[in-house]
Amino acid sequence: MSRDIIEALRQIEKEKGIAFEALVVALEDALLSAYNKTPNAVEHAKVEVDTETGDMRVYELIFPDHIDVEALKVHDEETGEEIGLDLSGVDMSEVERIEVTPDDFGRIAAQTAKQVILQRIREAERDLMYEEYVDRVGELVTGIVQQSDPRHNTLVELGRVEAELPRGEQIETEHYDHGARIKAVIVRVEESAKGPQVKLSRRSEDLVRKLFELEVPEIADGLVEIKQVARETGYRGRDGKPVPGRCKIAVISNADGVDPVGACVGPRGSRVRMVVSELRGERIDIIPYNEDAARFVAKALSPARVREVIVDDEERNATIIVPDDQLSLAIGKEGQNARLASKLTGWRIDIKSQQQMAEAEDNMEFGDDEGVDGQCMAVMRTGKRCPNQAEPGSRYCSIHADYVAPEAAAKAAVMPEVAADAEAPAAPDAGDAEQGGE
Repeated sequence: MSRDIIEALRQIEKEKGIAFEALVVALEDALLSAYNKTPNAVEHAKVEVDTETGDMRVYELIFPDHIDVEALKVHDEETGEEIGLDLSGVDMSEVERIEVTPDDFGRIAAQTAKQVILQRIREAERDLMYEEYVDRVGELVTGIVQQSDPRHNTLVELGRVEAELPRGEQIETEHYDHGARIKAVIVRVEESAKGPQVKLSRRSEDLVRKLFELEVPEIADGLVEIKQVARETGYRGRDGKPVPGRCKIAVISNADGVDPVGACVGPRGSRVRMVVSELRGERIDIIPYNEDAARFVAKALSPARVREVIVDDEERNATIIVPDDQLSLAIGKEGQNARLASKLTGWRIDIKSQQQMAEAEDNMEFGDDEGVDGQCMAVMRTGKRCPNQAEPGSRYCSIHADYVAPEAAAKAAVMPEVAADAEAPAAPDAGDAEQGGE
C-alpha cells in the first residue's frame, strides 16, 4: 500500500506538473495530522516517508533544554490550531529521535490522509496556475466561451483555467455565443479559494495593440511602434441600433525606409482588415506620430482636412481651423472624432470653421491683460503680440499693415499641404522686419 502511494505521487507529478518533493511534504504533513489524532500520541512528533520503499515512520522528538519548542510551533491561519513544528532552523543532530510508529498506522494513514493529500494537491495546483497567469497580465489570449449572459459575466475557457469576461469589460454591441472562440487581453489575476481568478477585457486599448502586434510583423520586430491608442467601443444608440466603435492609433517607424502607416495597413488593407474583423467592425484610423504638436493634432483629426493649427504650449490647448465644409467631419458624430483626437494627442482641442474664426476675430476685444490700448494686434512667430503701436485708424502697426490673419492667439502653424492656399503670410517678427529680414 505504501509503495502504491509513492507511485501515485509520481504519476501526479507527471500529469499535474507538481514537484514530487512538494507532494511528499504534503503527505508527511497529512500523516502527522492523522497521527496527532490517535490515542496516546506523543507531544512532539515527526513523520518521515521513504521515497524509495514507501515506508512511513513516526518519530518522537526530544529537544534539549536550550531550544524553545513553543517558538517552533506552527498554527493554522484560519483556525489557529497547531499543525506542526517548524524545524528548518533546528540542528537535528541535537534532537533525540525515538520511533513510535503505531502498529495500525498504515490503516490510519489510508483512512485519514486521503482528503488532506487531495486538498494539498489542489492548493499546489492553484499556486502553480496563479504564478503562471499573474505574469501574463496584458497578454493576448484566445479562449472558448463556456457561458454567456448579457446581464452577467461571461465565462471563457483558457485551458486549465476558466477566466471571466466581466460585464464592464464587454462591448455593448457584441454577443458571445456558447462555443465561440474569442480573443481578449488579461487585465488582472486575483487569488481565491477556488483558484486564480483571471479577468479578461475586450474594451482595453491593449487589445488593439496586441492584435496589431499579431498581424504586423514590423511591430512584433520593433521596426514600427504604436505610440498612442485612443479607443471608444461600440454602443447602442437611442434607437437601439448598434453603433460601431472607433479607434485611433499613432504609429512611428524605428527604421529607415519603413512606412509605419503602410506596414499597419498591409497589402490592400489586409492587415488592418484582420484587426477590424476581430473587433467586429470597429473603425480604425492609423495616424503617423509626429513630435511637432501642431502637425500631430492636425493628423489626429483625420479624415478631416485641417487648414491651420494654433497651439498654446503652456496650456496644451490647440485651436483647429478647418474649411467650412469640414467642420462636421472634424468634430465627428456626437463629437467622437474630436474626443479621440484629444485623447490620442493629450491636447485639449477646440475646432472652428474659417467662417467662425473670422466672425470671432471681428468681434474680438482685447482687455488690459491682453495688450496695451493701441498696441498692434499682430501675433509674431514667437507667439507673442507685436510690441509696436498701431497706426491711426488701424489695428496694426506699419510693419504689419498688410497682415489680415491675426487669429494666431498663441503659435500658428499652417499645414504644408495648404500653405499655398493661405490667404495671408504669417506675421513677421517686428525685429526681423526692422533689420530687413525675410
